[in-house]
Amino acid sequence: MATKTLTITEDAYTILKNKKMKDESFSEEITRLLSNKRKKSLMDFFGILTNEEGEGMLKALEEKRKINIQLMKERYKHLL
Repeated sequence: MATKTLTITEDAYTILKNKKMKDESFSEEITRLLSNKRKKSLMDFFGILTNEEGEGMLKALEEKRKINIQLMKERYKHLL
């Protein structure tokens, strides 16, 4: 396979290095990051939310579940 040499800034190299998965070459990483047809990995979403944001989302989901269960019970109580 043919290879090409690229010149990038130290900042760009640091970003690539930090995003690179273990045992992944830079070529594989660039292909993974820039491919239009790539499937998203769960790792792509790692670190998007802070712990506080994640906890807030979980709390909001639990509240919505409780509300939905109560609404469902009220709608179907006449069937019991």
